[in-house]
Amino acid sequence: MKNILVREAVLADLDMLLSFEQALIEAERPFDSTIRTGHLHYYDLKELIMNKEAIVVVAEMDGRVLSSGFGMAKPARHYLDHTKYAYLGFMYTHSDYRGKGINSKIIDTLKEWAVQQSLYEIRLTVYQDNLPAIAAYEKAGFKKHIVEMRMKHTSPES
Repeated sequence: MKNILVREAVLADLDMLLSFEQALIEAERPFDSTIRTGHLHYYDLKELIMNKEAIVVVAEMDGRVLSSGFGMAKPARHYLDHTKYAYLGFMYTHSDYRGKGINSKIIDTLKEWAVQQSLYEIRLTVYQDNLPAIAAYEKAGFKKHIVEMRMKHTSPES
């Protein structure tokens, strides 16, 4: 996959990115029963592409967009040793191209962006049962950090 080009997304990529978003949502539904059914959006992709505080990148080969990801600066909690961190999201690779190192190229580009923004803490979230994604992120240097726990509480009338 030497002829993969990672570049900043442009508005002309929006239709493909919207299709990636829907595929990502469908892929995550088995991990989270609380995701509403039907058509929905996680992101305002047009706004992210235009946002100067964020970057959306795509990986393409022969003019075909295969993968995506974004980085944005987020404020850190007041008690941490940094005031902002880079949050990565919208990590999606077309199913025909997974396992070929394309996502690591996306992550490398986003890490470079983070350093240019003086953001030296980089975070992302992933469902704990999404073992292939966790393995890919660990291979890229991420470590498990915190576990978010939840419970569904029923009303007294139930």
